[in-house]
Amino acid sequence: MNILKLLDKLSDDKFFTTETSRLETLTNISAFGKKAAVAAIPLGLGALMTTPVKAETLGGPGSTYKNALTDALQLALVLEYLENEYYATGLAAGTLIPTADKPVFMQIAKHESAHVIFLKNTLTSLGVTPGAKPNFDFTAGGNFTPFTDYSQFLILAQAFEDTGVRAYKGQAGNVMSNKTVLQAALQIHSVEARHASQVRRMRANKGWIELANGGNMPAATNPVYAGEDNITQAGFNTSTAFGAAAGSAAYDEVLSGSDAQTIASLFIV
Repeated sequence: MNILKLLDKLSDDKFFTTETSRLETLTNISAFGKKAAVAAIPLGLGALMTTPVKAETLGGPGSTYKNALTDALQLALVLEYLENEYYATGLAAGTLIPTADKPVFMQIAKHESAHVIFLKNTLTSLGVTPGAKPNFDFTAGGNFTPFTDYSQFLILAQAFEDTGVRAYKGQAGNVMSNKTVLQAALQIHSVEARHASQVRRMRANKGWIELANGGNMPAATNPVYAGEDNITQAGFNTSTAFGAAAGSAAYDEVLSGSDAQTIASLFIV
């Protein structure tokens, strides 16, 4: 089985409902060797550690390619733990999510659950013990009430997804040396971006980000969108041809690992 078929299985609903086929699929990871085993990892999303661990050290002093990849896997696992628990808790919160919206979050929750299983099994296949799930506080110290107020649930879902998409892009340079990993990472990234766009539209926002405006988001989420007003790409002023709003929206900006960590660590005890 090649990596593209493995990814197809991860996106198939049957994967989530058949325990035997899921385990068999994950077992096949080891057949790809160490490089292919990490091919479906949202590497840049790993910035959610309370203690900084930078995948950006790839190729730097004292680092190795293997360590950078397994460190990124551990970091990615923390993010997947966070999103998985967030959506699972929301779905379990009685009538919090309207009936019409539940299928969306049930599907997203399946994706996050699959990612957790996938990452844990991949780390194990590489001889590395997966990190334990952190303790999360989705109220951020009492500042949010996402499981009793659906509007706040959507706000945090958007913030998590938009942060993840930007942080993920910020790590692209670290996987360019391995074309298999880069291709799979781009495929996973596009799915995560679709999550973000869907949640944004559920809040009556555009599916994309214009300038540094998240779209009716509280000031506490401003760091998620900082820098999105950039209108210069490779020396080209995009506002000249399209105007500032459309020009900035045509190019999604990256988020550094440290900035993503600062945002996400608010929800990790």
